[in-house]
Amino acid sequence: MQLKVDALRKPDETMQLKVDILRKQNAAEQQQPHETMQLRTLPPSLLNSSGSSDPDPDPASAGPTTRRASRRKPRSRSAFAPLTRRLAPLVAVTEPYARKLKPVYPRPGRTGWRRWLPSWRQWLGIALSAFGLTSAFLAVAYAATDVPQNLNSYATQQDNVYFWSDGTPMARTGWVQRQAMPLQDIPQDVRWAVLAAENESFYSDPGISFTGLTRALWRTVGQGDTQGGSTITQQYVKNVYLSQDQSIGRKFTEAMISLKLDNQMSKDKILEGYLNTSWFGRGTYGIQRAAQAYYGKEVDDLNASEAAFLASLLKGAGLYDPTLSQANHRRAVERWSWTLDRMVKIGKLSKDERAKYRTFPEPLKRNPLYDTGEQSDYLVELAMQYAKKAAHISDQEFDLGGYQIYTTFDRKREARLTDAVTKARKEAQKTTPGPARTVHYGAASVAADGRILAVHGGPDHRKQGYNESNATTVPAGSAFQPFVYAAGLEHGVVKRRDAPREQITPQTLYNGDDDVPVTTPEGPYWDRSGRKVSARNDGGKSWGQISLRKALAESVNTPFMQLGMDTGLDKVKQTALAAGLLPSSMGPQVPALSLGTSTPSAIRMAGGYATFAARGMHTEPYSVRRITHNGSSVPLDTPAARRAVSPRVAEEVTQALGDAFRTAHPTGTPATAQVGGKAGTTEDDTASWYVGTAKSVSTAVVVYRMDLAKSLEPLPLKGVAGTPDDSVAHTIWAGAMNPLG
Repeated sequence: MQLKVDALRKPDETMQLKVDILRKQNAAEQQQPHETMQLRTLPPSLLNSSGSSDPDPDPASAGPTTRRASRRKPRSRSAFAPLTRRLAPLVAVTEPYARKLKPVYPRPGRTGWRRWLPSWRQWLGIALSAFGLTSAFLAVAYAATDVPQNLNSYATQQDNVYFWSDGTPMARTGWVQRQAMPLQDIPQDVRWAVLAAENESFYSDPGISFTGLTRALWRTVGQGDTQGGSTITQQYVKNVYLSQDQSIGRKFTEAMISLKLDNQMSKDKILEGYLNTSWFGRGTYGIQRAAQAYYGKEVDDLNASEAAFLASLLKGAGLYDPTLSQANHRRAVERWSWTLDRMVKIGKLSKDERAKYRTFPEPLKRNPLYDTGEQSDYLVELAMQYAKKAAHISDQEFDLGGYQIYTTFDRKREARLTDAVTKARKEAQKTTPGPARTVHYGAASVAADGRILAVHGGPDHRKQGYNESNATTVPAGSAFQPFVYAAGLEHGVVKRRDAPREQITPQTLYNGDDDVPVTTPEGPYWDRSGRKVSARNDGGKSWGQISLRKALAESVNTPFMQLGMDTGLDKVKQTALAAGLLPSSMGPQVPALSLGTSTPSAIRMAGGYATFAARGMHTEPYSVRRITHNGSSVPLDTPAARRAVSPRVAEEVTQALGDAFRTAHPTGTPATAQVGGKAGTTEDDTASWYVGTAKSVSTAVVVYRMDLAKSLEPLPLKGVAGTPDDSVAHTIWAGAMNPLG
């Protein structure tokens, strides 16, 4: 029996010798001992008759050793035994090489920091794994990305709609001015100007720029800026499928859609869509509307020079529209020249043709598509400016359209004001045709709560975009006196040096004589030329001692010039600003400030008088009361009322203005009507004002002459403003405010 057992052991000993030899070889290569897999075979006595290592199915006939093996080894593993036995030689051969890929730290055979670096094999494995995983991820993402079926809302035309205060439509403006043009109708020079400026490799790239995309993603992470690096395909995808959100997620989606779109759509079709949907500023989308807006011509009439300028607008019209600022003009010229040079470099413009374009093609000053010539254009312009500011809407967002702007403009008041000015203009052309050619009428009506109810901006918005109701060009003259009166009543006066301020009343007397020297608590006021300053009354009339209320009613200048000095010119300015006049329109802080050297607009003068009608509470004039975008409400900053002067002072100014109105026009209204107003004239006869209030609405009218083609200097009126007793300004005011009773 012992001999049989020894005979069975010999195969095990032979295999053990082979394993020992392999172990020694591997140890020599590794220069350190390590464990290896020991392959052992089962003795023949443990194999069944079929050569399987499964135990005998009859446990009773098996020996003790076999039964223990059966208990230790699960039956489910027996199915893999043949495979394990066949792979054993292969495992033994590859095991030393596989072991080398296993990171062992610190690495044997290295010293210092090198002991902790992976081997080149490990680096290669990591790189290949990363490449494989990234490729698999991109493949899955590409397969899962679909080109959207619906275009963005701003890829289709929308209008902004303006409404009167009663809710009826006032105007529709096609801010998203777009006219789709087939690519074959767009000249080659125009196409290649855009391609040279934006994406010269358009026809050969796969729809995305890998270097540009990497740069944009880096900027997103590092600087929060995703500008730059996009192909025309990517820009088109962003324009018509995605939002303008700047994020890594949006950029990745843009790249996937661009790749798929590039495979599904021809390059010409993508370029056509891009040229028809890109924003060029001035409310225009698409190259056709841009050609009309900047050059007043069709796109097929553009030359390479004009096309190069329009291509520069794709970088941002707010930065490259040369009519907006000198800095814009400089950038536009540089970009225009660079684009033409690029066209030469890529072989799309000859050097001889380039030599012809040395002068920058100046665009039109205004977009001719915008103007309609109606008076409502001035209202639209005013409301548009206010809406964008108060609702924090960017120019580009607003130009995309879809906004409903509910204005404060009263249809009936606007019609009465327009009719009154039109009648006065025709009368001036009949009676004084020469001066009438340069006469201007500015007017505005403002409610006590700040709502702008009506304005007259000019004769024709197409010929004169200059809004006369909002212009700060001529002095207010004696129409400024109520602000001086209010300042004296509010703050009191100081007549002697180191004396405390003392209150005054409407009955306080002042010297109303002509040519009275102006004094300060220290003595006479001397100008810089060393002369005493004195005030003059209209016509050189002297009034003797006169109360302030009567002085306001009779428009006597000398008391108010001295009152301004006694009150303090800083207090006068403070009161005027609190009532709504703008700091930029205030005159120099010298005695003449009280005589109306400031140049407020008609809107601001009406708003200032409305402050007195509102018992001293001032609300900034506003023209928009509500905004919606495609039916959804848009948050709007609405002005809040603030205290400008005390209710007592406001009431006393209102009563004095009532006296002034009835003194000049004793039969103009019923005795019970709450009407007040004040005429305003200037010493050099360059402006005629009338500002008054009735039924809590204040209206300011100014008549002046100015040749806008030559300068912004006011000219003498030469009779176009009527007479002091029957001024054109008052006639327009009365017509706009009718009925007064």
